[in-house]
Amino acid sequence: MATRKRGINFEQSLKQLETLVESLETGNLNLDESLKSFEKGIKITRDCQSALSDAEQRVRILTSDSDGDVQTADFFAEEKE
Repeated sequence: MATRKRGINFEQSLKQLETLVESLETGNLNLDESLKSFEKGIKITRDCQSALSDAEQRVRILTSDSDGDVQTADFFAEEKE
């Protein structure tokens, strides 16, 4: 996972992405700066998507039964009234 190789976790990557989006939305960057920020944002997005895919795979492994069949359950327990 690329985000961990650099020592940056998922939450830090999201924060970086939010900062990039905010700077792009201001409209104060020139074209070159905007393109560099966009490219960096795309890379961070791909890293985050990879981290989420890895986490999903780990959850599938942890929730599979002895036959390897994935047991599905609601992620959030429903609140009882």
